[in-house]
Amino acid sequence: MFDTMTLTKILGAGCGALLLFLMGSWAAEELYHTGGGHGDDHAQGYVIEVPDSGAAVEEVVSVDIATLMLDADVAKGEKVFGKCKACHKLEDGANGTGPHLFNAVDRAIGSVDGYGYSTVLAELGGAWGYAELDGFLENPKGYAKGTKMGFSGLKKATDRANLIAYLETVK
Repeated sequence: MFDTMTLTKILGAGCGALLLFLMGSWAAEELYHTGGGHGDDHAQGYVIEVPDSGAAVEEVVSVDIATLMLDADVAKGEKVFGKCKACHKLEDGANGTGPHLFNAVDRAIGSVDGYGYSTVLAELGGAWGYAELDGFLENPKGYAKGTKMGFSGLKKATDRANLIAYLETVK
């Protein structure tokens, strides 16, 4: 079997190899660092001019939420709600981190009693119609700058439409 000295040598060789690997990784990062990720506000790069080929540029088509609502799937919206339920409850009056979402569609913005809205939402006015919910769910901080909602938003328009359709059934 192994004696204590042999085990010490094996352990020392393993530690030495790990140290060598970490130092090599650090040296490579210092030599080949291209910026970004360490507080740099710029990254290296080059602009390559390409002559115009005359090919048609694909146009991004934006579909309004009312059109998407025609084909919205309530069951899929319930699944999308899984991203919301950590902060929002569906029961009337049961506020969590966020206000309850019972009867939220067409409800006045910032109107849930007992919930401390951010100033921007309290002063926004209007109601949570399809367009308002769509805009807020896509990018909460972009829609209402200064909102306390920390969620980054739902990027897929169909997910937003499905979620709105689901919330419309919660009454």
